[in-house]
Amino acid sequence: MPVSLSFADGSPTARAIAVVDVDHPPVNALPVQGWHDLADAVRAAGRDPDVRCVLLTASGRGFNAGVDIKEMQRDSGHTALIGANHGCAAAFAAVYECDVPVVAAVHGFCLGGGIGLVGNADVIVASDDATFGLPELDRGALGAATHLARLVPQHLMRALYYTSRTVTAAELHAHGSVWKVVPRARLRTTAMELAAEIARKDGTLLRLAKAALNGIDPVDVRRSYRYEQGFTFEANLSGVADRVRATFGTAPQEAP
Repeated sequence: MPVSLSFADGSPTARAIAVVDVDHPPVNALPVQGWHDLADAVRAAGRDPDVRCVLLTASGRGFNAGVDIKEMQRDSGHTALIGANHGCAAAFAAVYECDVPVVAAVHGFCLGGGIGLVGNADVIVASDDATFGLPELDRGALGAATHLARLVPQHLMRALYYTSRTVTAAELHAHGSVWKVVPRARLRTTAMELAAEIARKDGTLLRLAKAALNGIDPVDVRRSYRYEQGFTFEANLSGVADRVRATFGTAPQEAP
């Protein structure tokens, strides 16, 4: 299974911190079922009445390299594309709608669908080698501008989107979207310390606070992302997506 759910030792109270870890070598480019498994794990953690904070982590070379393009390339129709659309939407929504705060601990590359996850998280802690970006236009896709716009100002988001460039954790920290940047060796410890600080608050109040903060967001992230996905599907139906992916040469899990 590419996704696991566990509970942190040393939590302020028993099971107060749930850890959802993604481990799908070589670079955590998730297949359709992996996105649904991730959504299920995050929602299950949030539903647990003892949990007060969820820590979203990843093992291996990087945090997330997006969807498994090879899975789509093996599909002669649109089943895998539709599945990836639904799976990503479910995972992103699960993070955003989780009943308790979600802290994302990001190392290495955070690309494509990874931006959807961290953009919908409540807090991001990153290692000093972390980079963030949406290489969608290079891979015959669209989407997750909704979530990138939660990390950087509007015009920078557009520049990054059009060019497929990445930004560093330090740059995001300067914009205020990354809480803290630390050496990779300290990433898990620092993120766990923050999760523990959050988990010391009253559990009922934390859940009310999460609902209140989501309620005052200026953008409906679920609706906004689904709107973007319509253009992704149009690009595939028109054939332009396949044409661009063919020039890319390798699947995203081989690129970072």
